[in-house]
Amino acid sequence: MAVSVVATLGFTAACGGGDDEKDTEGKPTGATATKAADEGKGGSEGGGGGATSGGGPAPLTEAQLEKAAIVSGDIKNYKVAKTPEGDIPAETVPAEPAACQSVADMFFFTSTPRAELRTARTLTATSDLNATVVSLALLAHDEQSDAEKVMAGLRTASKSCTAFEHTDYKYSGVKALPDPKQGDEAVSYQMKGSIEGTDVPMTFTIVRSGPTLAAFYAMNVLDADKAQVPADVIEAQLTKLAELEKAAG
Repeated sequence: MAVSVVATLGFTAACGGGDDEKDTEGKPTGATATKAADEGKGGSEGGGGGATSGGGPAPLTEAQLEKAAIVSGDIKNYKVAKTPEGDIPAETVPAEPAACQSVADMFFFTSTPRAELRTARTLTATSDLNATVVSLALLAHDEQSDAEKVMAGLRTASKSCTAFEHTDYKYSGVKALPDPKQGDEAVSYQMKGSIEGTDVPMTFTIVRSGPTLAAFYAMNVLDADKAQVPADVIEAQLTKLAELEKAAG
C-alpha cells in the first residue's frame, strides 16, 4: 500500500492525472526529449563530451551518464530499477504559484535551464519493514553555469515557497533544510504531498558536481521521521559519479 501511494503521487501525475500513455504517444520523453529539444535550439548534437563554452568541466555523454548511475550491486539493502523515461517528462508542468516552480520541477527531474541528458533510478528497500522509497536522477547540463542557475533557483524557491499545486495535487510545509556539505554545492528541502486524504512527507537533496546534478528525493507514507534520503544512497551515487568524472578527465 505504501509503495502504491508513493508511486501515484510521485509519477503518475505527470500529465495532470490524465492518460500518460495517450498524452505522450509519439512524443520523445526523458533524455531523448531533452536532447532533441536542445538540438532544435542549436544545442550540442553529441550529447556532451567536449569542454563547455564557459570553460568549466566537460559535460557527460549519454553513455557516461548511464554508467555513472548506481545499480543494485552498488548499494546494500535496496533494489535499484531504471525509471522509465515516460515517468519523467522533459517538459515543465506549471506550478501555482509560479514562485514554487523550481521545487515542483524536481518531482520529474526537470528544470530551467533544462538538462541536456537525464537518467533516473527508483530504489525500494529489500526489507518489508522499510517503507521509504527513494528516487534519484543524474542531470547533465552542457554548461556549468546552467547547473548553477538551477541550484540557485531551488535554493530561492525552497525558502520563499510554502505551499503549491502541481499536476492536480497539493503540497504544503515546504521548508528549506541546511545545505548539505557535498559536491560543489548542495541544497535540501522538505514538504508534504496530499493524495486521497493521505499526507506523504518527503525530502529532497540536490547536489551539483560541475555541470552535473545528482538529485534525490525520498518518501515514507508510514513514518514521517524516516522520510529522509538515506545517507548511504547519496554517498554511493556521488562516489560513483566522482569516479567516472575522474576517469573521463
